[in-house]
Amino acid sequence: MTVIAFLGAGSVVFTRELLADLLSFDELRGVTLALHDIDPERLETAEAIARRTAEQLGASPVITASLDRRAALSGAGYVINAIQVGMHAATVRDFELPAKYGVRQTIGDTVGVGGIFRALRTFPVLDGIAADMRELCPDAWLLNYTNPMAMNVAYLAAIAPDLNVAGLCHSVFWTVHDLCALLGVPLDEVDYRAAGVNHQAWLLRWEHRGESLYPRLDERLSGDPELRRRVRMDMYRRLGYFPTETSEHSAEYVPWYLHHDAEIERLRIPVGEYVRISEANLADYATTRAAVLAGEPLDLHREATEYAPQIIHSIETGTLRRIHANVANRGLISNLPEGFGVEVPCTVDRLGLHPERVGALPPQCAAVNRGFVSVGELTVQAALTGDPRLVRQAAMVDPNTAATLTVDQIWSLCDDLTNAHGDLLPEPLRAPAPL
Repeated sequence: MTVIAFLGAGSVVFTRELLADLLSFDELRGVTLALHDIDPERLETAEAIARRTAEQLGASPVITASLDRRAALSGAGYVINAIQVGMHAATVRDFELPAKYGVRQTIGDTVGVGGIFRALRTFPVLDGIAADMRELCPDAWLLNYTNPMAMNVAYLAAIAPDLNVAGLCHSVFWTVHDLCALLGVPLDEVDYRAAGVNHQAWLLRWEHRGESLYPRLDERLSGDPELRRRVRMDMYRRLGYFPTETSEHSAEYVPWYLHHDAEIERLRIPVGEYVRISEANLADYATTRAAVLAGEPLDLHREATEYAPQIIHSIETGTLRRIHANVANRGLISNLPEGFGVEVPCTVDRLGLHPERVGALPPQCAAVNRGFVSVGELTVQAALTGDPRLVRQAAMVDPNTAATLTVDQIWSLCDDLTNAHGDLLPEPLRAPAPL
């Protein structure tokens, strides 16, 4: 029987959506769902949601729940990773401490000082997951949703190159979905291809019946000054290719916007947005828990199916699909560093997930990506070597941080974040970094 392990199952809203997608496939209605979380209450809630979802969909999976990760991983064919190390409290620290130094962030989970320290909190847990998988389910697919996606994929490629790893994010799909809606073009009639790094991939081709839709987008932008007041639209107009992450998130990957009050106003950038999202997630969790414990039906309506259920269904049934996923760069994008996590088109079939070689990105796109990648490479190397100076150096080359702070301020900020996160960080990186 197919066993699907959920790590971080207490991310209950996301777990509910994934379960609804999985159990909607006829061939997956009898799988084993092995739920794991380190929080007993959240695990209890996740199990209740799983049982309610199965009941509403008329499915009959075997459902287990355990605080022991190894119990969930034993014999798994698929491992869905959605952990958040440190939860809301760590997120708040990642925003409040940089803000005291004048660093503005919007989401802070992928790059920048927030992304660096989120990665460093996550890597020790990835060490444990990889070791357990090698022992208990070495052939399983690790389907990672945890951010910072590109850094996590690169770190796993370095410590566990033998594992099957794919990082999954819906930003490419929803970017195309929303652009098609903007132009009034049916999504199912559109072909597209994107590549780059997660949260900063580029829409290289976007065509309706063989005709590029970019000229139509240009025309739409030329007649709508308010539409031009978005970061992604501004980046597209200047770089020639549309970036595949939201405007607020895209703003913090480059040095051009957040350091300037006028740009924040012009492009309507919501500074500190992820703290508000995180607070809303806590409220959603409380509402969902109360509803499921009260016996109320869950809202299982889904506009689109997440990638993990599609991958599992394709491998189990041989159904051919094409998606975009994050994998280690092994000759896939020639003008980005080898080994780092890149987002590329992939096909999926009974034999697994197969990344497609893209070749060279447009040079301006690769140049912007390299600022992102340099931060990630140094962060991964900091964890692999235990060198705390590399943490500071990662922050020094981060585009947004470097545009805002002096090097002494960057060093001090990293010291403060290190002290604040304490034993969540790898032990060697808790030490001061000498100048």
